[in-house]
Amino acid sequence: MNKTELIEKISAGAGLSKADSKKALEATIVAIKDALAASDKVSLIGFGTFSVSERAAREGINPATKAKITIPAKKQVKFKAGSDFTESLK
Repeated sequence: MNKTELIEKISAGAGLSKADSKKALEATIVAIKDALAASDKVSLIGFGTFSVSERAAREGINPATKAKITIPAKKQVKFKAGSDFTESLK
């Protein structure tokens, strides 16, 4: 499912126009991004939790030259599915 198909599903399920559904989806995505940028967790009961974790810098090997390189530290987004969401997949 792509973004356009998701907007159509939201529109049909919530009884909103496609334009309003698109605005709602985009506002939701921006709100989640802003919260994660501020290192907050976003918990959606019954769906899951978005959080930010930090990966430490580490050594790696360049596969082309076999030279050792340092991979810098970075932040990454994690998603943990809620139990209701996981159960719905069975």
